[in-house]
Amino acid sequence: MDAVAHAIADPVRREILEALRDRPLAAGDIAARFTVSRPAISRHLRVLRESGLVVDRIDGRHRVYSIEIGPLGPLVAWINGLDRAGAWERRLDALDTEVRRTRRDHRAGPTDRAGRLAASGQEEIA
Repeated sequence: MDAVAHAIADPVRREILEALRDRPLAAGDIAARFTVSRPAISRHLRVLRESGLVVDRIDGRHRVYSIEIGPLGPLVAWINGLDRAGAWERRLDALDTEVRRTRRDHRAGPTDRAGRLAASGQEEIA
C-alpha cells in the first residue's frame, strides 16, 4: 500500500495513469504528452511499474504500458475506513427516519391506522 501511495503522490504519475485509463500507450507516446524529459518519464514509469499500477510489454521495438487498478484496492479500502463520520451520518439518518415514522404512527392512533389499513385492503394484525 505504501508503494502505491508513493506512486500516486506525484502529479506527473497521476497524469500518466489518467493517460493510460483509455488505452495502453507506448513509452514514447506517454513522454510526448509531457514537457519533462524522457528519462524523467522513464523514472516515473519505473515507479508506477514497481508499485504494480502499470504493466509493460514489448511490442516490436516499443515498450507499451497499460494500467492495473488492482493495487489501488487496499489503499481505497483504507481511505474508506477513515470515513467514520460518513458511516455515522448514514446510521443517524436511518435512526431519524425510524423515529419520525414511529411518531407519525403513534399520532395516527389505532383507529386511524386501522382505517388506513382497511382502506388499503390490508388487515391490522393484533
